[in-house]
Amino acid sequence: MKKLITVFTFILAITFTAQAQEVKTVSLEQTKGEFTQKEVKLSEGSYIFNIINNQAGTDVGFVLVPEGKDATDAKNHIKEAYVTKVVEEGKSEKSNTVTLQKGTYTYFCPLNKTPQYTLIVE
Repeated sequence: MKKLITVFTFILAITFTAQAQEVKTVSLEQTKGEFTQKEVKLSEGSYIFNIINNQAGTDVGFVLVPEGKDATDAKNHIKEAYVTKVVEEGKSEKSNTVTLQKGTYTYFCPLNKTPQYTLIVE
C-alpha cells in the first residue's frame, strides 16, 4: 500500500509540474496611444499577459477578443486576459491564465485608446 501511495504521489507531482511549465508569459508594452508590439504570434496553449505601462500618460489595461466578435461589447472580451489591476505609469500588471486555441484575436487598450492589433495563435 505504501508503494501505491508513493507512486500515486509521484505521478501527481509530475502532472502538476508539467501543467505549471505549460503556462508562458507574454509581455506587451504600451506607450502613449499604442502598443509597441503591433502583431503577436503564439502557439496554442496557456498564457499570462504581462502589460507594461511605459509613459503612456494614463493608466492602461488589456482587452483580448476573438476575431469576428464586436470588440466594443464587453460580453465578447476574454475576461481572464484582463489585467488584475489597472497598470499605472512605470508599472506592470499581469492577467490571469488564458488558454488560447488556434485562431485570430484582437487586442487593444480602451483606457490608452490604442488601435486594435492582431494576435495569431497557430
